[in-house]
Amino acid sequence: MAKRLIITARILPDGRPFKVIGRDAWALKNLVRAGKSGCTPIDHPGPRWSHYVFKLRGRGIVIETVDEPHGGQFAGTHARYVLRSDVEIIDDEAERAAA
Repeated sequence: MAKRLIITARILPDGRPFKVIGRDAWALKNLVRAGKSGCTPIDHPGPRWSHYVFKLRGRGIVIETVDEPHGGQFAGTHARYVLRSDVEIIDDEAERAAA
């Protein structure tokens, strides 16, 4: 059984540390890594991006949703989520355990 992802993060410059667990932590890590280019469910596959973003916003993290058109057989739009808060990941238990 895989160990649950747990990170500790804070909103800069002076936010209090908070823990993020599971897929919410996965989404936040991806948003931090992606920077200004942001993440889409197409280039960062995850089953419920909109819900992860909803929960992260509930913690006070500013994430912009940009609607982007796409072509193909099922043309339409998809969301790109761009982290607008300056977030620091203080501790990543999985990375620490792997070291």
